[in-house]
Amino acid sequence: MKKYLVAPWRSGYIENLSSSQKSKCIFCEATKKNSDAPVLEKGKKNFVIMNLYPYNTGHVMIVPYKHTNDILNLDEDEITELMKLTQKCIEVLKSILKPHGFNIGMNIGKSAGAGFADHIHLHIVPRWQGDESFLTIVGKSKVISVDVKKIFKKLKKEFNKK
Repeated sequence: MKKYLVAPWRSGYIENLSSSQKSKCIFCEATKKNSDAPVLEKGKKNFVIMNLYPYNTGHVMIVPYKHTNDILNLDEDEITELMKLTQKCIEVLKSILKPHGFNIGMNIGKSAGAGFADHIHLHIVPRWQGDESFLTIVGKSKVISVDVKKIFKKLKKEFNKK
């Protein structure tokens, strides 16, 4: 008998893949005035946003305002702020979620696994000892145990304090 894991929160991601919005950059759209994107922090050169389809609880991304697919196109101020925001994200995530570690990185280019290859972004994924299970390793499925909107509210409050 085949078993199914139902993950209705992923439907928005799937629908966006096939929509006419595909030609618009999700990151550039997130910075527009009327956007309801889950932006946690706005810097001068970069912003921090929650990943709505996270690899793990608390998965955030730091995104340059500059629309580019090449890290070599970022200037010194953009890179410096990117790293300072990385530090702030780590500080906030440690304070709220108390992870045991982090995965931090960029997938630059479609062949490197970038879901949105036209606009670079840095992933920060909190990790906990034992957060990999039979389901993730063999079943190739991940269970996110905390609602993204609840985590966003907690993280936003903490970002505002710092």
